[in-house]
Amino acid sequence: MDTASRRDAVAAGLALAAAAVPAVAGAAGAAASSSDPIKIGFVDFDRVLAEAQPAKVAQQRLEREFARREKALDQEGERLKTAYAQLDRDGPTLAAADRARRERSLAQDDRDYQVKRRSFQDDLAQRKNEELSSVIQRANAVMKRIFDREKFDLILQEAVFVSPRIDVTQKVIDGLNSSTPPTP
Repeated sequence: MDTASRRDAVAAGLALAAAAVPAVAGAAGAAASSSDPIKIGFVDFDRVLAEAQPAKVAQQRLEREFARREKALDQEGERLKTAYAQLDRDGPTLAAADRARRERSLAQDDRDYQVKRRSFQDDLAQRKNEELSSVIQRANAVMKRIFDREKFDLILQEAVFVSPRIDVTQKVIDGLNSSTPPTP
């Protein structure tokens, strides 16, 4: 991570913390007035997306859906690499016109390949967002059930430091796993 990205991440974290302080203070004030302790939880969403069965199923579905297309692109990339290497080897012995024709042809093939690669990446990103959106909606529903059932005052998804005693990530993963439909 470069310095600018790190600085932006720290600034975003500080902004989030600054926004959370009044909410926590307000909740603490309300808790203090009712003499009930404030109950805060934390969910590591990256871990949920890495370990929950619905997220794994979604990832497998994407891999199956895009595997053939990715393999074809990889083969085309290797073919282009081989063709460029061949041109470099044969180039000194080719006539100038023949060399120029091959270079133009390879350049056009490379542009076509890059367009296909970008299209593939765009399609993959869109499908990944669709699949992720479904998992996130389900995870949010599980978090809401945990929030209501265990009477939390606040559940955070991002924090700088977290005590393991307020980490409810495993409960969210278990809740998602227990509600997982069968794999298609």
